[in-house]
Amino acid sequence: MNISIRNARKEDALEAVPLIMEAIGDIAMQLTGETEQAKVVQELEHLFTRTDNRHSYLYTYVAEMEGSVAGVLVFYSAEQATTLDANLAEYLSNKKGTTVKIDPETLPGEWYVDTVVVNPTYRGQGIGTKLLNHAEQLVKSFGGGKLSLNVETEKYAAISLYNRLSFDNVCPWTIIGEPFYHMVKTVRPD
Repeated sequence: MNISIRNARKEDALEAVPLIMEAIGDIAMQLTGETEQAKVVQELEHLFTRTDNRHSYLYTYVAEMEGSVAGVLVFYSAEQATTLDANLAEYLSNKKGTTVKIDPETLPGEWYVDTVVVNPTYRGQGIGTKLLNHAEQLVKSFGGGKLSLNVETEKYAAISLYNRLSFDNVCPWTIIGEPFYHMVKTVRPD
């Protein structure tokens, strides 16, 4: 099993976006301003190819296996999140003609795993762990710090994985009115 992790490219949108949608669920509607699945996909593909929002290819890494996108990691700092979400809120507000607010998903000073998801074809092969380890290595390369993520309270398998990888549940969180756990791992620099 040869898995490589690389920076995403614009052309990864067709394979990466359905995985991102699977991972973020109804949040995809909020982040696109669309409600019909086909339009949500189309808008997320558009946002993926842009450079100014949280789901841009610039903040995405792909695990590649057998020439396919086997998994996706969306990762950025809390400080980047502030700008990226302000850009997205402005874009959606202009699109909808009404003010749109994006729920914050991270605390100041954290490095944030926005999305980690594995293609169903490749699940059970450690790809999710490899993507999370890649995020940890990125944090180390930036001098260490807190690596965080949010997980829906009923995603028990994901919570178990994050606990095995030394993430601690630090507080409850709410995104689009739904309950999540905010989990954090302290990463020491090399």
